[in-house]
Amino acid sequence: MDFLVQHYDTLKVLHIIAFTTWMAGMFYLPRLFVYHADKPVGSDASETFKVMERRLLKAIINPSMVVTWIMGLSLMVATNALQAGGWFHAKLTLVLLMSAVHGVLVGQVRRFGRDERPHSARYYRILNEVPTVLFLAIVPLVVLKPF
Repeated sequence: MDFLVQHYDTLKVLHIIAFTTWMAGMFYLPRLFVYHADKPVGSDASETFKVMERRLLKAIINPSMVVTWIMGLSLMVATNALQAGGWFHAKLTLVLLMSAVHGVLVGQVRRFGRDERPHSARYYRILNEVPTVLFLAIVPLVVLKPF
């Protein structure tokens, strides 16, 4: 616990960087799905999208989410955040929802990888907005701590 408290600023910096890169990937991956959904199975474009989606997920989004959670939980312990106001519980709930959306995106990468086209481009346009809405709710909770 003392280690976490002593390194609070470093943990916070790493948390912010990881969260930022996680969100960048979460904003971009569904946009790739929008374009991929309309490409014929087996086409050069479809195969390129599969590579892009897989690499984005494995090289950026997944590691960023893991680091975000590790640093966030470390900060939670260092600051005894569970005793904080309701803002923290709301933020934690929204981050759990973001993680669930992450899981949905993982499933879609796998489905595209198997050449399945489970949804239309319109579906992915709507899905693309979900991380944005969650992001717009999480950041003010953290900065303003309104309750």
